[in-house]
Amino acid sequence: MTWVTCGKFFLIVKSFHTRLGGAVPRLSSPIAGPLLAAVLTTALAVTPGSAVAESDATPTPLDASAAASRLLRHMSLEDKVGQLFVTWVHGQSADEVHPGNQRDFGVDTAADVVRKFHPGGVVYFNNATRDNIDTPRQVAALSNGLQRAALRSGSHVPLTVSTDQEMGIVTRIGPPATQFPGNMALGAGRSTADAQRAAAITGRELRAMGVNQDFAPDADVNSNPGNPVIGVRSYSSDPALTAEFVAAQVRGYETGVPARTVSATAKHFPGHGDTEQDSHTELPQVDRSVEQWRQTDAPPFRAAVAAGVDSIMTAHIQMPQIDPSGDPATLSRPVVTGLLREELGYDGVVVTDALEMEGVRKLHSDAEIPVLALKAGVDQLLMPVDLELAITSVVNAVRGGELTEERVDASVLRVLRMKLLRGVLSTPLVDEAAVDRVVGTPANLAAAKEITDRTVTVVRNDSGTAPFATRPGSVLVTGWGETTGAALAAELTSAGSPATRLTTGTAPTDEQIAAAAAAAGQVDAVVVLTSNLYRQPAQQKLVDALVASGERVVAVAVQNPYDVAHTSARTWLTTCSYSPVVVGSLVDVLFGEVTPAGKLPVDVPGPTPYPFGHGLSW
Repeated sequence: MTWVTCGKFFLIVKSFHTRLGGAVPRLSSPIAGPLLAAVLTTALAVTPGSAVAESDATPTPLDASAAASRLLRHMSLEDKVGQLFVTWVHGQSADEVHPGNQRDFGVDTAADVVRKFHPGGVVYFNNATRDNIDTPRQVAALSNGLQRAALRSGSHVPLTVSTDQEMGIVTRIGPPATQFPGNMALGAGRSTADAQRAAAITGRELRAMGVNQDFAPDADVNSNPGNPVIGVRSYSSDPALTAEFVAAQVRGYETGVPARTVSATAKHFPGHGDTEQDSHTELPQVDRSVEQWRQTDAPPFRAAVAAGVDSIMTAHIQMPQIDPSGDPATLSRPVVTGLLREELGYDGVVVTDALEMEGVRKLHSDAEIPVLALKAGVDQLLMPVDLELAITSVVNAVRGGELTEERVDASVLRVLRMKLLRGVLSTPLVDEAAVDRVVGTPANLAAAKEITDRTVTVVRNDSGTAPFATRPGSVLVTGWGETTGAALAAELTSAGSPATRLTTGTAPTDEQIAAAAAAAGQVDAVVVLTSNLYRQPAQQKLVDALVASGERVVAVAVQNPYDVAHTSARTWLTTCSYSPVVVGSLVDVLFGEVTPAGKLPVDVPGPTPYPFGHGLSW
């Protein structure tokens, strides 16, 4: 493979060298940029949907930095500022006319957004307002369409295409993509090899769909059981265990041929694990001293830096003992530059959490926020409320002297270097026809099942109810989770124990509780699912009523394991996840076909406490 310099674009594409008759024009040649840009455009247009020739070379950080510097010299100020922004787009196709794009950006299509603003990246969602995801092949086609728009406009630099594929409760791309149970479940499994394998599979599948940056792993230490936004997204309440798993997953995402890997993103720096508020809606405060931070929150981020993580995401939280200004960490120079850059020695990409979140908007205007973030030491500005306003604010700040162009250059260089190291510039497109051969393969699904089998944790089995000595002739599945309950009932039925379900939700009424207790008297066994029961007295009342019915009752905490300390249930399991793959593993454990091996990854406080590391087997 040959390095090719294209004025505004760098490639490792042997075919381009061949098309030019073996002669690669030097950067100083007046025809080099236009000629190679034309070759690039032609190559992308000849076979729509095909991938640019894939490089198996791994540029060194030194090579990437030098190449990024050469590229930077040919970019205008507007081009540079565009590279700092990552935006959402609307629609499942690059060329789909979507009213959301007109409302948010004044254009019709997602490709138009890229052509108008020349952002450095886009981020995918699967919600009602930003629906980018249907099937793996559709995602690949969307990615290719947006990359072509980027390559033919602005600075001609390919996009970072990102999403939040943490697995577990934060999963943007569902089945048929391979699903894993999430971080706290992996922490319960205690296998860093499993964690690295899960990340490697997830990364390969994402890259096959054109996604090259994953906003994962979550590096928060869930030291506060009342945390409303992290919880099972964290591996553990133990800093050392969390650090081991963060490093393992960074290696999983980023190890291998660059064009088949993704940039990992450790989040949310300096640590969101001790909050009692959700930064989506409030500005949480963490009252830790710098020494307390070093002991509890820093180890996973330090491990991520040592593992070579490509990017680190900031948190919209106040740390008053570290920065008394009251600014959230995202806008705090003492946090971003002082702790992350200087103390941890990190020189990779720092990306903000979404700038549309209330945690970062409480104290400053949408025009001020991106400028303040850059002053703090941030590089990528994720999802500003008004993209045009945000870009204009940064450009004006440079032209007005509030920011230097050298400061902008430093961030652009980090973004370009990340794109080079991850093969985004050499291989911006993916092979849409090959997606189904990579995503959700039988081998990947089997690996996910094996990994998940090792995460189910038995916390209590005083009644000896589990495992079922014989398959129950009838089972009631009740409690939380319409979808999860239905999947569990179907799995039990398929395994030979006919199951009915009676979902009672997050806060069951007295009538629902009475109905569930009555139904329990008509079956051989009951499986009741709980989700954050420790914060929901009505769920506790339901479990107690089922136990009082005298039937065989198995309670399963499918989110935070803190539930297990709060009811009279004598058989308690926790999966720390309701990901689709968990249901099969849970049933196999209940029927004795899989030996439970999980250990609590957190201390469980409460009326019946359980220590970190507790776990039973049979």
